[in-house]
Amino acid sequence: MLRLLSTLLFLVFSGTLMAQSSVFEPIDVFDLEYVSDPQIDPDGQRVIYVRNFKDIMTDRNLSNLWVVNFDGSDPRPLTSGAHNDYSPRWSPSGDRLVYLSTREGRPQIYLRWLDGSGTERRLTNLQQSPGNLSWSPDGRWLAFSMTVPGTTKPLSPRSGQPAGAAWADAPKFIDQMVYRADGAGFLKPGHQHIFLLSADGGHPRQLTSGDFDHGGNLSWTPDGKSIVFSANRHANHEEDPLNSAIYQIEVASGKIATVTDRQGPDNGPVVSPDGNMIAYTGFDDRLQGYQVNNLYVYDRKSKKARQLASDLDRDVSNLHWDDGGKGLYFQYDSEGNTYLAHITLDGKMTRLADNLGGLSLGRPYSGGTFSVAQGNFAFTYGTPEHPADLAVGFQENSSMRLTNVNEDLFSYKKLGEVEEIWFNSGADGRRVQGWLVKPPNFDPTKKYPFLLEIHGGPFTNYGSRFSAEIQLYAAAGYVVLYTNPRGSTSYGAEFGNLIHHNYPGEDYDDLMAGVDAVVAKGYVDPEQLFITGGSGGGVLTAWSIGKTDRFAAAVVAKPVINWYSFVLHADNPNFFYKYWFPGKPWEHQEHYMARSPISLVGNVTTPTLLLTGEQDYRTPMSETEQYYAALKLEGVPSGMVRIQESGHGIANKPSNLIAKVENILAWFARYRK
Repeated sequence: MLRLLSTLLFLVFSGTLMAQSSVFEPIDVFDLEYVSDPQIDPDGQRVIYVRNFKDIMTDRNLSNLWVVNFDGSDPRPLTSGAHNDYSPRWSPSGDRLVYLSTREGRPQIYLRWLDGSGTERRLTNLQQSPGNLSWSPDGRWLAFSMTVPGTTKPLSPRSGQPAGAAWADAPKFIDQMVYRADGAGFLKPGHQHIFLLSADGGHPRQLTSGDFDHGGNLSWTPDGKSIVFSANRHANHEEDPLNSAIYQIEVASGKIATVTDRQGPDNGPVVSPDGNMIAYTGFDDRLQGYQVNNLYVYDRKSKKARQLASDLDRDVSNLHWDDGGKGLYFQYDSEGNTYLAHITLDGKMTRLADNLGGLSLGRPYSGGTFSVAQGNFAFTYGTPEHPADLAVGFQENSSMRLTNVNEDLFSYKKLGEVEEIWFNSGADGRRVQGWLVKPPNFDPTKKYPFLLEIHGGPFTNYGSRFSAEIQLYAAAGYVVLYTNPRGSTSYGAEFGNLIHHNYPGEDYDDLMAGVDAVVAKGYVDPEQLFITGGSGGGVLTAWSIGKTDRFAAAVVAKPVINWYSFVLHADNPNFFYKYWFPGKPWEHQEHYMARSPISLVGNVTTPTLLLTGEQDYRTPMSETEQYYAALKLEGVPSGMVRIQESGHGIANKPSNLIAKVENILAWFARYRK
């Protein structure tokens, strides 16, 4: 209701209130809501979830907490206001709730009694943002993680500045490998550590220390004496960023014991109800671009681990023990869909629900979550027709949708129909999955302009999920194709690693085969083909127009153009060179250049727009600037859009998502018949 009133007030006072369109428009982005982080109570009878909305006057993403009974009755807000309430966590007895809120400025931990009184108490006055809240089994303590600021000394102390003199700021001295991060900018010194806080409030006690980061899931042992967590506490953690392990810390003494020890990541540990086992995910690191995240169970008595679901060949995440400790719930992606499943300790797997998703509003990426108690589960439910809503279930095929948070918008907005397609790639005949989105009121006897939209990653997946950007392209009259070319996740290790040290490679053939399959349907004008994509999709867009002139225009969004410069300028130089390439750039110069779109710029004739966030540290603006200069030198019609107040995640700010789409459509309109 708040976001609807905000939109109406804006339209009234700006003098633009008029008959509402029946198709999805850019300004409607501000009216989108979605559900996230559903938490089912210990009895499995109530669900608290985060309801996310936007404020058109401040251009902010906001959120409050809601609660509903498992059967869908009595839905109501627990919190309200123009701020962010998030990360709700039930106490073990279900009588209290802790959550994070920005209502008084920086995020703090709040405690709320659930006895009907509505009594709340702010528990902390923290200078940094807390996360990963976890109750102790007896409900007396809360564990959480938080950054502890560090200090850096200047390389050379400043001297001679007279009192009151207006000198420039002192130079910054940097000596760490990773010194900036997309979305965070230049990193301040410090590390993330685990803290302990009384459920009655007070001063939190720091449990871990050292020059390591301790984040992620915090899981208590049933006796409340220890906390199990994942971290990379190796001396060479900067040079070997994926090599995390499972650790256990004694709450009383702070003594840390190593649980797992192998070359590779071990993450997301959860202790079994009887305390005898620890489940976690990970893999043996082979320095491949894509490595399947497997499920393991560690026996604390024998100190041995074994793999479960070894035949699944899909990434496993978000582990939850069942109440009897006889098996685990988890989620995984397969062929562009996200599933909730259960597996017993003897390996019997049951798929319980599908369509866990809807958390990515901009583009149709995977992303969803769930929680479970007493055999009942709650999850984020997303389809191509709507972002995430709340759904529940208790056994296979028993799911029931409880919310419809966008009913007020989609009751009169007609969306483009989404159709799944499969086609064979010309490279090797391999089957590739894609989705067609048709304009509202589609008429198959007409000829439509066509838009190919390419996902990033590259090790990610698109799927049958809502996408504001793609629906806006369809509403503008385009038939849109999005696909999962080789290298995409959700198809297994072999498919994902077809681009290992070979990206971009035969992806181009997959993409062109998809275009050909749609043109063959007869309702697309082959003289009006357009192409765009962001991040890895920007790479493939630039690569494609270097190989073909079949597209009328292109938009290359937040791309990598020169792998040599990217590896040394992106925010994770310790990762890209060793997982995506056979070695350092100066050791493999020809290899780097052969895979760089800049090497094909001399072939480009397609009118090309470049579009990147001004504060992008993942695919830095310098990559865009290189390509822009090269296109200008080649005399190619080109332009550059620099999205303000944006990092790599352009859709993180509602107005920037709108700006991205409107600029792409404006560029294509120049070359559309």
